[in-house]
Amino acid sequence: MAKPARRYVCQDCGATHAKWSGQCDACGAWNSVIEEQVLPTLPGKSLKNNSMKGTIELMPLSGPLDWSPRNMTEIEEFDRVLGGGLVPGSAVLIGGDPGIGKSTILLQVITKLSRTLECVYITGEEALDQVRTRGKRLGVDESSTLIASATNVRDIISCLDVASGPTVAVIDSIQTMYVDTLSSSPGTVSQVRAAAQELIRVAKNRGIALLLVGHVTKEGTIAGPRVLEHMVDTVLYFEGERGHQFRILRSVKNRYGPTDEIGVFEMTQTGLSEVKNPSELFLGDRINNIAGTCVFGGMEGTRPLLIEIQALVAPSPFGTPRRAVIGWDAGRLAMVAAVLEARCNISFSGKDIFLNVAGGLKVSEPGADLAVATAILSALYNIPAPDNCVIFGEIGLSAEVRAISHTDARIKEAAKLGFKSAFIPRQKSGFNKINDIAGINYQEIYDLSMLVQIFNEQKSSTALI
Repeated sequence: MAKPARRYVCQDCGATHAKWSGQCDACGAWNSVIEEQVLPTLPGKSLKNNSMKGTIELMPLSGPLDWSPRNMTEIEEFDRVLGGGLVPGSAVLIGGDPGIGKSTILLQVITKLSRTLECVYITGEEALDQVRTRGKRLGVDESSTLIASATNVRDIISCLDVASGPTVAVIDSIQTMYVDTLSSSPGTVSQVRAAAQELIRVAKNRGIALLLVGHVTKEGTIAGPRVLEHMVDTVLYFEGERGHQFRILRSVKNRYGPTDEIGVFEMTQTGLSEVKNPSELFLGDRINNIAGTCVFGGMEGTRPLLIEIQALVAPSPFGTPRRAVIGWDAGRLAMVAAVLEARCNISFSGKDIFLNVAGGLKVSEPGADLAVATAILSALYNIPAPDNCVIFGEIGLSAEVRAISHTDARIKEAAKLGFKSAFIPRQKSGFNKINDIAGINYQEIYDLSMLVQIFNEQKSSTALI
C-alpha cells in the first residue's frame, strides 16, 4: 500500500505549500498553514487518449424549459432576499456571527415549508433535544419537519440521495461535516470543500433546495475556502449588533434574484419576527431638533430605507484627532472631511469626528455622503439639521454633489413617513416625478458650498427652517 502523501494547506485561502511556513505566501495570513494527509488514488486515464466526443450530451440553447416554481417560505422578508422564494435544486449559504440567529431563522423557515413539502434539518453542532427545545421556544414543535444529528457526509447523502428523499434540507453547519475519505479534521479547507461539493451535487441531481450554515471568521467573512462561495447559488449574510434587536439578512450573491437585497427582522423571545416597515422602525427612537443628526434616504437592493445618521465633533485631547465610524466606511468619512476642509474652508484641526449609523445597520452606498456632511456640519455648528427633511447625494473630490439612482423611490418613502422636505443632488432636465408627490418640497444641492452657506446663514438661529 502506498504511503499517504502530506501537504500543507492554508485554512484561509486554500493555497497548497510544499512545506510548512508561518505565513501563507498566497494571502499573507499568519499561522493558517496546517498539515494534511492525501490518501493515494488509482491512476486515471490520460485525457489525450480519450475520444474528443466524450460522454456528455450537447443540447441547443433554444431547448424547452423544465423549471419548477419557487417554494415560498411564507416569511416575506426571507423570500424577498432570495428573490421570491427557494428555487428547487439551489444551494444557499448563510453566514453570520455566532448567536446572530442563523439556526433560529432556518428552523422557522423549514417548519413553514414542511406544511406542504418534505423537509429535513440535519445538525452537526447540537443534540436532537437541543433542537427540539428551540423548536418549542419558537412555537414550531408541532411541525412535521424531520431532524437528525450527523456529521458524516456519506450518511447524510444516503438519506438525501433516494427517490423518496426530502425537498428541502438544512445542514447546520458545513464546517462540522466531514468526508471519511479525507484524513484531515472537520472544518479544514479540504473537508469543507469536499463536503460542500458532495452535498451540492446531490442537491442538483435530486432537485433539493439545500440551505447551508457557514461560520464566519473574525474579519466577518465565511470561514473556509473562498471557492465555497463560488460553488453555491446564493450567499446570505446575517448582520446586526448584539446590543440591538434588529437583524439584517443581506444577499451578496444570488443567481436567481437581485443582490444587495435585504430583509429586516427583530429578535424576540419567540424567535425572529418580520419588520414590515423598517424605515419607521429605524426612526422610531429618533429625537428631533438635536444637533448632529439627520435622515438619510438610502436604497438597500430594491427597497428604499430611511436611516438616521449621527455625528459628533468634539475637541481632541490628543495630537492626532480621531475619526471613528460605526456602520459606514471610514475611508469615505475621511474623504468627506478632507473635501470640507480643502474646498469649503471648514477646519477640523484638533477636533475628533465620530460617526454612527443608528440601529446597527451597515451602509455601503456612496449616496450617504451628503447626509454625512450635513450631520458633521450640524454637529460642528451645534445647529439642528432641517426638521422632517431627508438627505442623499454623492460627493466628489471637487465638492460637487453627484446624482444617484432611484431618487423618486427615496422621496416616495420619505413622503409616506411624513417628511416634508428633501436635500437632493441636481437632477437631469425633464425630472418632474418629485413634483407629483404631495407635501414634499425639495432643494437641489449643487456642491458642498451651498450646504455650508445654509448653515452659515442660520448660525444666529436655534434651528434651520
